[in-house]
Amino acid sequence: MSEQTTQSQRRVVVVGAGMAGVQTAVALREQGFTGTVTLIGAEPHQPYDRPPLSKAVLLGKSEGSAFDVDFEALGIELLLGREALGVRPDAHELDTEAGPVPYDVLVLATGAEPVRLPGAEGVPGVHLLRTLDDAERLRPVLARQHDIVVVGAGWIGAEFATAAREAGCAVTVVEAADRPLAGALPAEVAAPMAAWYADAGAVLRTHARVRHIEPGEVVLDDGTRVPAGAVVVGIGARPATGWLTGSGIELGAHHEVQADQHLRASAPDVYAVGDCASFPSGRYGERLLVHHWDNALQGPRTVAANIIGAATGAPDAVYDPVPYFWSEQFGRFVQYAGHHTSADTTLWRGDPSGPAWSVCWLRENRLIALLAVGRPRDLAQGRRLIEGGTPMDPELLADPARPLKAATA
Repeated sequence: MSEQTTQSQRRVVVVGAGMAGVQTAVALREQGFTGTVTLIGAEPHQPYDRPPLSKAVLLGKSEGSAFDVDFEALGIELLLGREALGVRPDAHELDTEAGPVPYDVLVLATGAEPVRLPGAEGVPGVHLLRTLDDAERLRPVLARQHDIVVVGAGWIGAEFATAAREAGCAVTVVEAADRPLAGALPAEVAAPMAAWYADAGAVLRTHARVRHIEPGEVVLDDGTRVPAGAVVVGIGARPATGWLTGSGIELGAHHEVQADQHLRASAPDVYAVGDCASFPSGRYGERLLVHHWDNALQGPRTVAANIIGAATGAPDAVYDPVPYFWSEQFGRFVQYAGHHTSADTTLWRGDPSGPAWSVCWLRENRLIALLAVGRPRDLAQGRRLIEGGTPMDPELLADPARPLKAATA
């Protein structure tokens, strides 16, 4: 069978029961798909949302974060605790621990997995924070108010350090780069954020590489020993695609599935969405790999539309979003929209040493990205201006008292 099979006979199999997988299954039903939908997850838990893991679940304010979806009522078959082992596109079969699963259309939504710290495997007291089980293992650690060392001052490191301080732990964050968020933001934008750690009573050590971890201590490259009742590693994530080796499905430089603008993978009848896939952005003129919740929420609507459209002959939907994410850290709400790497101008709105400020990135006087700290209105208006490609007046834009929508050229 191919995508042209009668819709009610088609079997869509979605691999990955995180946000992207769940939203794909739900979007198929919402858009009227009448065939079989099977959602396969490696974890045994009911599908759940990840952002609360570093906040409410970790601090014991919530037992879990299961999606509020009635899978049975939607006619979505759940196969949980079943790891995917491989794909044979020619046979239209997915290999799992429990045997092969045939499909007419396959959606790859396996997300990302945390990068592990070399040499830390099996050392007692070393934790990752990616899954519900990770959060549940860390909850009693925070409750005991251990000395915590966080390796990595990225988004997840800052969010975990925030929760650990809220729980009353002593927190040291060690970062190999010269600043927090070195991989995500330019130096001058990330620099003001370094002060947030001290303000919250956490210690941030930059230029600090981990040599090795011993029980109760983290040893840095310079020989410094940092006491650690527990160590949390937050040094990034990479697409969870190792299981696709040998499938013939094309992977990119970061081992992500290379999807096209319709979120189709290189094999017939296979789509890819969320953290495990990159896509070409017409808006930004480059391929984007977006490891954020909003991408896992938005992409599935395009995938569902194209799966249904393949049977009805509807034109293909193109996926070209303005990327968006947010982070709550050290009492601040940080939001980002767009993609700033091709900017020719950077403008500040407000004082970065204060509680509320924004950074605007322009290309040829059009807004292409915006970071807002405690200025949600800037973000909401900026996102619409980015989507519209609206010409801006840089002088008006730099006035923090002026609404962004009133700073157009």
